[in-house]
Amino acid sequence: MKKPNVAILGATGAVGQEFLKLIAERNFPFNNLKLLASERSAGKQIEVLGKTYTVEEATPDSFNGIDIALFAGGAASKTLAPEAVRRGAIVIDNSSAFRMDPDVPLVVPEVNPEALHSHKGIIANPNCSTIIMVMALKPIHDRAKIKRIVVSTYQAVSGAGKEAIDELTEQVTDILAGRPVQANILPSASLPKHYQIAFNLLPQIDVFLEDGYTKEEMKMVHETHKILNDYSIGITATTIRVPVYRSHSESVNIELASDLSVDETKELLAGFQGVSILDNPAEMEYPMPLFCSDKDDVYVGRIRKDTSVPYGLNLWVVGDQIRKGAALNALQIAEYMIAHQLV
Repeated sequence: MKKPNVAILGATGAVGQEFLKLIAERNFPFNNLKLLASERSAGKQIEVLGKTYTVEEATPDSFNGIDIALFAGGAASKTLAPEAVRRGAIVIDNSSAFRMDPDVPLVVPEVNPEALHSHKGIIANPNCSTIIMVMALKPIHDRAKIKRIVVSTYQAVSGAGKEAIDELTEQVTDILAGRPVQANILPSASLPKHYQIAFNLLPQIDVFLEDGYTKEEMKMVHETHKILNDYSIGITATTIRVPVYRSHSESVNIELASDLSVDETKELLAGFQGVSILDNPAEMEYPMPLFCSDKDDVYVGRIRKDTSVPYGLNLWVVGDQIRKGAALNALQIAEYMIAHQLV
C-alpha cells in the first residue's frame, strides 16, 4: 500500500491539532508530512510521533508533491483547495465552501462511502452537527424510512473556536469574583452585538437568513438531504450555543414510514459502526457531553416512542464535534481512500 504525502492546512488550530493527535493514535500511514497555517503561525514547531516539524505559511505551491491535503476549515479553503487539486492533491475540506457543490462528495464514511468513488479532487467534510445526527439516523432510515426530522442542538463553545473557549472561562471566573462580564465573541466575533455565554444559552449560531433560520440550521437541512441522498425528508432544525466546552448534544425527533420498536432501534444502532448505545434510564445512564468528549463514537440514549404520531421516535445524541464532527471524519475519509486505492 502506497503511503501518501500529507499536508495539514490549519495545523495550529483546534481541528488541526486533533488531526495530529489522531494520526498518532490511529497509526495513519504517511510518507512525508507538511504542516501549514497562516503567516502569523508560520515558524511554530510541533512534534508529531517524535519528530519536530516547522509550520510553514500556506501558499499554492505548498501542495506540490502532496497526495492528500487535510484542510481544517476556514476562508482559505476557497482559494487554496482548487490550487492544491491543480497540483495533484486530493483535498478533504472541513469548511462549508464546497459542501453543496453538486460535483463535490459530502461524506460520512460509515453512511455514504460510495460517494468517494466519484470525486473530482475535492471531498467535503459535513457540518459537525450534521455528522453527529446522520450517524444515528442512517441505520434507522435504511430500515424504516424517515419521513420527517425535528432536531434541536445544544452546541459546545469550542465549535466557535479557541477564543470562545477562553471567553467562557473568563466570564465564569469574572462572575465568581464579582467582576463585570465582557462579551466579545459569541454568537460570532464578526457580528455587531455579543452576549454572555456563561450561565446562559444563545439561540443563534451563524447569521440569520431572510426566513428567520440561521445558516447553521439550514446546513443541517441541506447537508442531511445530500448525505442520505433523500430530498423527500422533511427537516427542521433549531441550533443553540450552550456553556459547555466540548461535544455537541442533539434532541432528535423522527417520524417514520413504518413501525420500529424501541428494542429494534437499539439493536440497529448497536450494530452500526461508530455508534454506541448508552440508554439505561433505571440507572440514570445516558449520553452527556462531559463523558463523550475525546471519544470516537457517537452516543445515543433516551430512545423512546413519540406517541403523538403513528410511527415516531425520540433520540438523544451526543458526539465530540472536534473529533468525529471534524478531524476524525476527515481522517476516516483519507483512510478509506488509501484502503481502496483511490489516492
